[in-house]
Amino acid sequence: MFRFFGIFSAVVFLFPATSQADSPVVVELFTSQGCSSCPPADRLLAELATHDYVIALALHVDYWDYLGWKDIFARPEFSDRQRKYARVWGQRTVYTPQMVVQGVNAMVGSRADEIQRQIMQFENSPIKAKVRAESVGPGIRIEITAVMADIGDANIQLVRYSAGEVVVIERGENAGKAIEYVNIVESWETVGSWSGSGDAVLEVPEAPAGKYVVIVQAVGPGEIFAAARMSH
Repeated sequence: MFRFFGIFSAVVFLFPATSQADSPVVVELFTSQGCSSCPPADRLLAELATHDYVIALALHVDYWDYLGWKDIFARPEFSDRQRKYARVWGQRTVYTPQMVVQGVNAMVGSRADEIQRQIMQFENSPIKAKVRAESVGPGIRIEITAVMADIGDANIQLVRYSAGEVVVIERGENAGKAIEYVNIVESWETVGSWSGSGDAVLEVPEAPAGKYVVIVQAVGPGEIFAAARMSH
């Protein structure tokens, strides 16, 4: 894992004043309760989560569980997602904490200045697609609108997450700490595909109640073209 030595201080994010509700930037944090260098990144994600134009998601990986504490939020599929990114980028290893911005740019998850630059880069980029989601009875209806033509094949992903929880860690590298986690991903499913051209509608027949993000992402995984929050 990456070891961060230093003092985490409050960060002021100088994002544009106008809200980009139609095109929020997705930030994924790969983290673990068993990683001593992760708490600063967890706090940074909590700060990012307060901004309307950032969708901040915490994916807890399971590959540090052997260090003495099993992460109660970890899922092997989240570790697999991180490894898929690594393969796309030609990297042979994965680490925590790692933040991935808009499915394209990755960096150490506690480097606030670099993360802010990457978010602003995408926040100021032309919108390629828009996605809208709403509850329809027990299911979810997803509508995708193309803004740019022929941007490439994409997967439609449905992400369920919980708002947050404080965990008292009893063993391992963070033993004795009470750490607050936010936007904890509970499931990440591919529910359909899109050609990247024209508009599309997808019906998910049933979905548990909860908070969701719908993400339209280039096959790979690659760039995230569009994302939207919803409650169901």
